[in-house]
Amino acid sequence: MKRALRTCLLAAAAAGCAAPALAEWKPVDKVETYAVSGQSGLDLYRSIGEHGPKIGIGRAIAYTTFDLKWSRDYRPQKDGACKLASARPHLIVITKLPKPSGRLSPATQAAWDSFIAGITAHERVHGEIIVDMVRKIEAMSVGLTVAADPGCSKIRQELTRRLGELSQAQRAASREFDKVEMSDGGNVHRLILALVNGG
Repeated sequence: MKRALRTCLLAAAAAGCAAPALAEWKPVDKVETYAVSGQSGLDLYRSIGEHGPKIGIGRAIAYTTFDLKWSRDYRPQKDGACKLASARPHLIVITKLPKPSGRLSPATQAAWDSFIAGITAHERVHGEIIVDMVRKIEAMSVGLTVAADPGCSKIRQELTRRLGELSQAQRAASREFDKVEMSDGGNVHRLILALVNGG
């Protein structure tokens, strides 16, 4: 899955200020569409193959990516250590789905409705995997302390290393989910067959 990962770092708060309490956050869900055309389920699926988003060397039916920024408060400690006092994510989960550009017959519309509902549910799981990763990053980040780091530079390096591990785990979870869903007889495979044969 393609990812957009951008980080906004806040400067350390002035000495003596109380650390901000962790506030509950929620991801923002954003749905984008691309146009497909056809009067049958087969035509629509062929149009997906022609116009679907490019992922790697091929095209996908749909995909879920994210835009992640952080507000972080690094605090130099009296003993020369640096502590990450707070880390608040600003997460947008972005899903791209196909959408017919024209009016469909009742039979094709019914087949499409079932297909897109299933694809949307599939992509929602990818979104949940992303949100889970961000919550794990938050839990790992807040309170992280690195000794002998008065300039709060070592802690950023350590945080980057840990973020890489969690990102790799998220990608592996997404790949494993797709492997099951897209295998012969898997959920996405069945959705495609139902669209092609039922519309």
